[in-house]
Amino acid sequence: MVCRVSTTVAPAPQAAPTAPAPPRRRTRVLALPEARWALVSLVAFLVALPLNLGSAPAWTYGPLYVVAYAAGGWEPALEGLRALREKTLDVDLLMIVAALGAAAIGQVLDGALLIVIFATSGALEALATARTADSVRGLLDLAPTTATRLRDGGEETVPTADLAVGDLVLVRPGERIGADGTVTEGTGEVDQATITGESLPVLKRPGADVFAGTLNGTGALRVRVGRDPADSVIARIVTLVEEASRTKAPTQLFIEKIEQRYSVGVVVATLAVFGIPLAFGAGLTDALLRAMTFMIVASPCAVVLATMPPLLSAIANAGRHGVLVKSAVAMERLGEIDTAALDKTGTLTEGTPEVTAVRPLADSGLDKDALLALAAAAEHPSEHPLARAIVAAARARGLRIAPADDFTAAPGRGVTAVVDGHTVHVGRAEAPDGAETTVRVTRDGTLLGTLALTDRLRADAAPATAALTALTGTAPTLLTGDHAAAAARVADATGITDVHAGLLPEDKVEAVRERERAGRKVLFVGDGVNDAPALAAAHAGVAMGQAGSDLALETADAVVVRDELTTVPAVVRLSRRARRLVVQNLVVAGVFITVLVLWDLVGHLPLPIGVAGHEGSTVLVGLNGLRLLRESAWRPE
Repeated sequence: MVCRVSTTVAPAPQAAPTAPAPPRRRTRVLALPEARWALVSLVAFLVALPLNLGSAPAWTYGPLYVVAYAAGGWEPALEGLRALREKTLDVDLLMIVAALGAAAIGQVLDGALLIVIFATSGALEALATARTADSVRGLLDLAPTTATRLRDGGEETVPTADLAVGDLVLVRPGERIGADGTVTEGTGEVDQATITGESLPVLKRPGADVFAGTLNGTGALRVRVGRDPADSVIARIVTLVEEASRTKAPTQLFIEKIEQRYSVGVVVATLAVFGIPLAFGAGLTDALLRAMTFMIVASPCAVVLATMPPLLSAIANAGRHGVLVKSAVAMERLGEIDTAALDKTGTLTEGTPEVTAVRPLADSGLDKDALLALAAAAEHPSEHPLARAIVAAARARGLRIAPADDFTAAPGRGVTAVVDGHTVHVGRAEAPDGAETTVRVTRDGTLLGTLALTDRLRADAAPATAALTALTGTAPTLLTGDHAAAAARVADATGITDVHAGLLPEDKVEAVRERERAGRKVLFVGDGVNDAPALAAAHAGVAMGQAGSDLALETADAVVVRDELTTVPAVVRLSRRARRLVVQNLVVAGVFITVLVLWDLVGHLPLPIGVAGHEGSTVLVGLNGLRLLRESAWRPE
């Protein structure tokens, strides 16, 4: 059969065909039991707190504290008991015991605060996990569920899962391609940004490869299926994200890395402080009081607060400046990075083309403005990204855009229109090096000149890469699915020397893992679906928020809400400041614990003094961590 590719004829502007966006499937916050229990605990605590501080009768706030303890503490207590059954001891159980111990000696507020902190952090972690799973599942919606298969001279609609290697499928304008394969007939422009990150639709002719989930713009294509749908690039992206999320280094705060030893040590020491005096004839009450005092002063409340307030304060400060860091663990990891890798399209560039050069021929009789205005008049009815860029450039110069008649658009060949009685054709030409997109403008068959368009570089791209170089001691790496020439242009403008172009998503993951295997802790910055596996595999991932895909936003550890690249090195600096404050706080907490423990062991530490010292150290490290809330703590480049 002969494939007939028809042109589009329109007397008036027509929108390019677009496929409906796949439905969002996001887990609601309160659908998670961890979030519901944490909310109950938090609300009960917040209602009880002013009553307690306002010297109200105990019966007004006491039951509320009981609710806060029970709602926020039952799950970590249960998990701790399960761990204990497996012959391990974690800090969650120790925190519950410490909170109950604090309540037993009258420090009900402190214990409730500890419970609320733990319950809230657990709910946030559960929400982050659920949202990532939502986006991974939603990615599968990019690939269509049905395809038009050609067989025995006819058409049949079949599920894409039933397609087999060798099948021939028809992809009409505006449809998503159902399987990876090769074009056998037809010409069209395919938007494959989800796979390669290319900023412009790619012209596909017979022999060109296409990917499942990409969007065919204009022109019908016949595609020979070359890979089982279960093994398509889009399916492999899902697998890569899931595998990277599972195999990523354990996300633990510093204190959690030593929690097992510390928890066991405190329990053993408490039993010893209680049992040894009894063995030497001490009274039961005195031994119990000494042991309880020891447990209170040795409990890791100050150590826990040594870690959380600096990191949470840093998260709040970053949020004020347009960077959403998803957790304390993510904030800590950002400060550990020692090398950076950056995507190009949508990250270092804005992902939209702009006219960078207007080149009229000397004998055309037109100047730059006249050539641009003529091209804009012909392109005005089109919704192609290049057309929008040309029209925008003409309007930016204040040029008159003449009305066009008899507009036609031919896939791969450009547009034709009658402007002021002349037939004007605007079509893409082959650029000599691929660094820019070249558009030819002819009138009545005579070439008048060319326009050059490139993906616009972000204004802060060069300062951001320079700042990352200064922070890590090595220049960032550019990892992109775009052409080598386009990548080289961006690299030259930003001072990047290590460039890897033409990468598929799995290639970006391998580049990140190669550096991780070499002992580096990689920060990856990207925005697209094709960047999500690398964001998951990197030590820390940052997504650009305005143009970022849902999967990238959910997979990343942090999101740059306003797409300001200079905030990336700024948040890394903030994280490093937070880590320094954590170390300071751990030293302060360690000194207090050591002094109070030794006092209790070698002397007689009165319980009130022990509680005062313990609570004093807790307040001190908490206030120290809050220093990062100040505006001066944020230092952008």
